[in-house]
Amino acid sequence: MEKGLQKTDCIEIAEVGMPNAECRELKYSIKRFYTPHSTFRLPTANKMENPKSEIIKIAVVGPESTGKSTMSAYLAKYYNTVWVPEFAREYCEKLTEPPTWQDEVNMFYGQLALEKKLLPQANKLLICDTTFITVKIWSDYTFGKSPQEVLDELPNRPYDLYLLLNIDLPWEEDPLRDFPDMREHFMEVWYKELEMLNANYVLISGTGSERYNNAVKAIDEFVNEIRNSQC
Repeated sequence: MEKGLQKTDCIEIAEVGMPNAECRELKYSIKRFYTPHSTFRLPTANKMENPKSEIIKIAVVGPESTGKSTMSAYLAKYYNTVWVPEFAREYCEKLTEPPTWQDEVNMFYGQLALEKKLLPQANKLLICDTTFITVKIWSDYTFGKSPQEVLDELPNRPYDLYLLLNIDLPWEEDPLRDFPDMREHFMEVWYKELEMLNANYVLISGTGSERYNNAVKAIDEFVNEIRNSQC
């Protein structure tokens, strides 16, 4: 366990439905990411009327090396809330071989568990880095199909707004990044996946502060639409 983490900071993947036989008591230490102090389809009536469902979930998605984690951290700080990191990154850092089919399933359950862990700490907005859609994308590319668990959950776990980060940033080398020459391909895959989900999404482009400002603008417009609909 990493220095500074307590037993209560660990997540057992079985908590979010992974069969115990497959889980094999897998536990992964997760750092808590505290921070300091267009036209959109509105969230469902249940979310707008049920106090327990008031948190608006913002997903930051896109191909490799588009600044998703940096953007997520920035937005969490800007809106004084928490962000859900990409579980797969910490998981893959511990692997000594390419991810297997079972690894993809583990990462799916791990992402769900991490989001469940952090949701109660959110302040009106929950910023989610990547989401488990990446498990589908990588599984489709690597194995030619996706785990059934992922396909079953995709329509049941929508995010209120997706920020699709454009590939207009320079590629940055990283041991966990694999496809510098396929960014256009995976950008098209992301468009396809979001369209299949009938998702609310906004393309976020630009560099430096412009990129961050465009993301904030998209979120603010979405939140204002919700507020106006409640007046």
